[in-house]
Amino acid sequence: MSGTNTRSQSGKLRPASSGRSLHPVAPTPKSSGTLKSMENKSTSSQLPTALRLGNTVTTDKSMIIENFNKHFSTAGHAFRLATSTSANSPAAPAAPRPSLSRFSFTQIQIADVLKELQNLDPYKSAGLDNLDPLFLKLSAAIVATPITSLFNLSFISSEIPKDWKAAAVIPLFKGGDTLDSNCYRPISILPCLSKVFESQVNKQVTDHLESHCTFSAVQSGFRAGHGCTSATLKVLNDIITAIDKRQYCAAVFIDLAKAFDSVNQHILIGRLSSLGFSDDCLAWFTNYFADRVQCVKSEGMLSGPLAVSMGVPQGSILGPTLFSVYINDVALAAGDSLIHLYADDTILYTFGPSLDTVLSNLQTSFNAIQHSFRGLRLLLNASKTKCMLFN
Repeated sequence: MSGTNTRSQSGKLRPASSGRSLHPVAPTPKSSGTLKSMENKSTSSQLPTALRLGNTVTTDKSMIIENFNKHFSTAGHAFRLATSTSANSPAAPAAPRPSLSRFSFTQIQIADVLKELQNLDPYKSAGLDNLDPLFLKLSAAIVATPITSLFNLSFISSEIPKDWKAAAVIPLFKGGDTLDSNCYRPISILPCLSKVFESQVNKQVTDHLESHCTFSAVQSGFRAGHGCTSATLKVLNDIITAIDKRQYCAAVFIDLAKAFDSVNQHILIGRLSSLGFSDDCLAWFTNYFADRVQCVKSEGMLSGPLAVSMGVPQGSILGPTLFSVYINDVALAAGDSLIHLYADDTILYTFGPSLDTVLSNLQTSFNAIQHSFRGLRLLLNASKTKCMLFN
């Protein structure tokens, strides 16, 4: 394996200062347990004792918590701040598709809601509505019917209760400078009922998308029967096959900055429209994104609410599926190269007998992929986008 390369700000591939082996890392039991404990009732998030605000450092807890909320609520503005592209510039066109059958929501059944309620984790925290999962679990047989009626009324009215669109966000330190808000990850906790509802909606949406083979064969994120392992095996097998044939193989590992937070909701609604979603469904999803707010919650303190106008809702059930829909057509821009998508990670790779030809083809495909991401208002993270050669 040769040395690692990285991408310059101009989009050209260049040698990196040091070689480093890149490979997908599955969540460890320890890291998964950390995430779960952040939502556990018995765990409280501890704010840093100080935080840098511009050129000053504050120790005021109220200022720290409000700054975290401002930082997290504007995370999706990275593309607009980093480029001069007009917000009204044309979006990347959706792939032409054969006419799909019209998708409309169907009535949710009481038995399905009852099962969801009975399977709730009683140790998860309540959202800002303070409706405890334990209460819903214990009273499932009593409340399943009125809750189901409420869900179906949402379909009829194309409206979602505003309380279900308010998220409590916990700052989780991920390493680095404790004074830097960029070194904290937001853990979003949504109301329990919103997640039960979204689970039912997501089943209907994914059934429609999968039954029409909507997702690209190279899209492995958030799909039944697919995963990080299957994606890794596919790419690894292609690379080993090329090496066995004594060919050069080059790959670019593309990282996106704040991808889930940066989704342009108007473009996403257009994608859903192209996939056969009815006007009523589109109205429902438009309302789903509208008027979302979040508050940072920590150490018994709660920040004021701030609007979240971009991205798919963090911590939601629908968010991952909607993100997969959003980036699905990026695969069409790969040209003569191969590509594989997993959530917000993209691997672009090609091989051949000539190193110059391989690198030239990869650069051409990489340029096209960048253009496709820009059309989706997604920004590449240059420092984490790497190129590797295999021979």
